[in-house]
Amino acid sequence: MKYIKLALILSLFVSCNSDDEKDYVTLNDQEIIDYISENKLIAEKSATGLYYVIEEEGTGSQPVSTSTVTVAYKGYYTNGTVFDESSAQGININLQNVIPGWAEGIAYFKEGGSGKLLIPAHLGYGNSDYRGIPGGSVLIFDINLISVN
Repeated sequence: MKYIKLALILSLFVSCNSDDEKDYVTLNDQEIIDYISENKLIAEKSATGLYYVIEEEGTGSQPVSTSTVTVAYKGYYTNGTVFDESSAQGININLQNVIPGWAEGIAYFKEGGSGKLLIPAHLGYGNSDYRGIPGGSVLIFDINLISVN
């Protein structure tokens, strides 16, 4: 009887714990695939799970993960709600100080290039809420790489 109670307690703990832990990788991937399909985008998927769309390749320098860049952007969710946006002049930022999806994704563009980054939560802000961004969120950024500084 003692073992049955212990097994019951452990199964309750495990099932409560697993309800709180969602598989955002799978959920995010499907959400991104649906968004790409609905918006008729032609996107590439990297080995990390980042999706990106090159609309204008650009002709200038191509940044690396340690570059400082000037980039204009608009960040929004798959439902179109904007959560952040720069001015048209962009912001100067070092790619070592951004979310992993940006550090990887910006490096696919050359100066003058533009497109979209579709970033799953594991390459964004993770599974926890962060400054108003709900945990597990897919983030989409319209990107215009103005310069590599």
